[in-house]
Amino acid sequence: MGPASMTTQFVARGDQVAQVAAALARAAGGSPGAVLLGADAGVGKTRLLRRCAELAEQAGATVVTAHCVDLGEIGLPYLPFAETLAQLRALAPEVVDRALASRPALGRLLSTGSQELPAAEDQMSRLQLFDGLSAVLGAVGREGAPLLLLIEDLHWADSSSRDVLRFLLARMRQEHLLVVASYRTDDLHRRHPLRPMLAELTRHPRVERIDLPPFTVDEMREFTTAALGRALPEEDLRRVSERSEGNAFFAEELLETTSISADGGLPWTLRDVLRGRLEQQQPAVQRLAQIASVGGRRVDEPLLRAVAEDVARDELDSAHGYDAVLGEAVAHHVLQGEGEHIAFRHALLAEAVYADLLPGDQVALHRAYLRAMAADPALGLPSRVAVHATRAHDLPTALRASHAAAHAAAQVLAPVEELRHRETVLSLWDAVPDAADQVGSDLVEVLLAASGAAGQAGELDRAIALARRALEAAAQDAARQAEVRTVLARCLLAADQVQESHDQAGRAVADLTAHQRLEAMPWALATHARSAMNIDLDQVALRSADAAITSARAVGCAAAEADALTTLAVLVVDDPSRAAALLATSAARAREAGDLATELRSLYNLSTTHYYAGQIAVAHDIAIRGVAQARDVGLSLSAEGATLWLFSEIARYALGDLSPAGTDHPPVPAWAAPLSAAIELCAAVARGEADVIERGQAMRSSWDRDGQLALLAGASTIEALTRAGRVDEAVELSLELIDHLGRTWSDHFLGGIRLAALALAALADGAETDRQTGADPAPRLALGDPLLGRAVATAERGRPRGGRLGPEGRAWLARARAEHARLQGSAEPAAWQAVTEAYDYGNRYDGAWARARWAEALAGSGDRAGAAREASRALADAQTMGAQPLHAWLIALARRWRLEVPGARAPSVDVLTAREAEVLALVADGLSNRQIGERLFISAKTVSVHVSNLLAKLGASGRAEAVGIAHRRGLIGAAAEG
Repeated sequence: MGPASMTTQFVARGDQVAQVAAALARAAGGSPGAVLLGADAGVGKTRLLRRCAELAEQAGATVVTAHCVDLGEIGLPYLPFAETLAQLRALAPEVVDRALASRPALGRLLSTGSQELPAAEDQMSRLQLFDGLSAVLGAVGREGAPLLLLIEDLHWADSSSRDVLRFLLARMRQEHLLVVASYRTDDLHRRHPLRPMLAELTRHPRVERIDLPPFTVDEMREFTTAALGRALPEEDLRRVSERSEGNAFFAEELLETTSISADGGLPWTLRDVLRGRLEQQQPAVQRLAQIASVGGRRVDEPLLRAVAEDVARDELDSAHGYDAVLGEAVAHHVLQGEGEHIAFRHALLAEAVYADLLPGDQVALHRAYLRAMAADPALGLPSRVAVHATRAHDLPTALRASHAAAHAAAQVLAPVEELRHRETVLSLWDAVPDAADQVGSDLVEVLLAASGAAGQAGELDRAIALARRALEAAAQDAARQAEVRTVLARCLLAADQVQESHDQAGRAVADLTAHQRLEAMPWALATHARSAMNIDLDQVALRSADAAITSARAVGCAAAEADALTTLAVLVVDDPSRAAALLATSAARAREAGDLATELRSLYNLSTTHYYAGQIAVAHDIAIRGVAQARDVGLSLSAEGATLWLFSEIARYALGDLSPAGTDHPPVPAWAAPLSAAIELCAAVARGEADVIERGQAMRSSWDRDGQLALLAGASTIEALTRAGRVDEAVELSLELIDHLGRTWSDHFLGGIRLAALALAALADGAETDRQTGADPAPRLALGDPLLGRAVATAERGRPRGGRLGPEGRAWLARARAEHARLQGSAEPAAWQAVTEAYDYGNRYDGAWARARWAEALAGSGDRAGAAREASRALADAQTMGAQPLHAWLIALARRWRLEVPGARAPSVDVLTAREAEVLALVADGLSNRQIGERLFISAKTVSVHVSNLLAKLGASGRAEAVGIAHRRGLIGAAAEG
């Protein structure tokens, strides 16, 4: 006689339960996290999850359990999260409804699947859906009462569900949420898609991983005693433990067999155990189990009933009907109820029963499922129909169902699943003679839909390949082919294959004009305009953008009009007022068309338009508004949302806010993280953080990936090297970066003016030290002339959008000229006044440094009052911004020239100790702290302390300046003699 109930008591697994409980307690306190629970099939993952759920509910948590199902490689898009959302809508309707109001795309997961929904816009709506799920899950829990989300069988999750889980974990901040997901380790073959995701997630600081081991002998004793209600004899316990290898499910099945008490023998394999279990049941129960196994581990009860009554009515009737047989199967632990589903007590049992069916029986039962779902379409989603049709070798039905499943996946914004279904349609196309009639679409339409799904899924090469196939398929219809060319051109544009995109868009425009296909013209012209702009054919782009706007208005295509307006605004950036008006109109048209991507792109371009016109505060306000809008509609992680935030940080830095980004800023997508770090490096250098040179040098490996990152990180590192007195390294890095970006962008890229100015600044500092130490500055002077020439030539021949150098470029050019004069030994107050005034457009940090140099030049020319005035203003700015190196430099300047500057009173003592004099002499020889420490047999840290002391005593802001001051005061010689 087997155990009365296998689920009456939970035993063992105390350490794992405690680990989950600790994570839940942290979530209750506002520290969210995730636990990944892995184990072989049957080891006890579900038992553990259920126990954790019971304890969590007792502690006041809200618990939701969701499942993934095995539907092959494609799966049901978002199934566990759709299931979660439906449960939460019942538990916390106000939370879900509030998210739905601001993120309409979320509503797609609450549809029935058969309901017709508006066509999916693009990846933007998908991100909105993700953000909506994140918002709901983050809002349900509260202090002391977190939400526990349990996801079973993650190894069967579809691609979109895996993407949601990644997104959710990336967004975690202070929510009261714990996600626990289980998966079967024995199912993870070498190329299983969950493998790389697990490797990625386990590196996340908020993710823990639990590998659930089999039972030990002691745990097996506890388990079998709880299951049987009595202790198992030690010999039987040993045999069960050995045969099951500690697997709880296998052990439980062994206990259910009569073989222990009958003849002392045990079945050798799990399949033998499961076969023995079923063979003990009446034939009707065995037949029902076979029918259910064809539906997978879980099958909708109405569907199971329909199929069973179709293929086994006589057997069921002889056993008092379907309900009686089902009840018998549940009573004997073969099947169990799970909400509206009937499920095998374990997936292993379902798999074993299905594997025991003969191939012909499998095909016949799959056909029975197809008949049931054809008779009542509500019984099966298209993706399920496609699975059964494929396994039943019913190719026409598989074709139709895959086509419908692709449409359903598109409606819920699951592009990966949509692409796989559409590729299934394409693979079956030639095998079904009337394929076009079967699906109601021709081959060109299917290929274009697949191309669109591939593009949204981020598979740009696949999108291009499918669009090219569509172009070939439309070869007999020139007008149709012209429309396809527009699609191909946009795919190429997304993949940055700009020249071919321009060629294809140009042919599309010409062919559409020839065939008078006016309704397709707006997007062709808008694409032609964007591609032309990207290869610097501005006049061509202007004509096409104007034509696209006119065409779009004629046929009422607001989205294409918005796209063209945005392009046009970039082209007329030399007229900021007109550009701003165009972008405002573009945003309105995009909003009207529901094109969130173009609306955010318009806000970004509007912000940059004001920035490059010198209106930094306005630009910052617009960028912040765009960031808020992206957040409100759930698109913070979109390319447009992230770019807006990055630009808002650039503007914030330019305005003189050097503080690190707060913890409440939107999460940064992986592709934007290096650029975000480069922007933060700019402020870190201005703040004077100790590790900025190392951080900047570490970004060198990312130069090839992003030219903007190279410019920002490289310029910041050059400045940091110069401030540290490592001027030769600064100049070398400047020249390397100019060469790199000259090859990557163009020979006269506008950022080259800034890099030339920074290189000249480093050369000027080095030449000043050379003059103070008696060295020959001629080699540095020789580098200066070509650098200044490059800056001037870039300003004249470089190609700013609109043809005129903006205020930022003019300021850096003025600085390059002033630094060149300083390099020549001529500190001209008028030159530095011009630089300072040039930065008055709004760049506070660089303007403060320019004012500091102006003060220095005034002091050197004998105008001590003017020097004190400008130094005081620069010092006030430095204090307000927290620019520590600038502050120290100004204090040293005031002390050196005895200027009346608040807070810059000269120290009462500047006599160096003997050890400080030794250190100073070695600093003058160019030794590093480590080298000085080795020479003097002291630590580099101690050397650093001595250097800081002598800098303070000499009123110097850096090593080079200290050496110069010491030479003027005769301290270097004294140190050497000592």
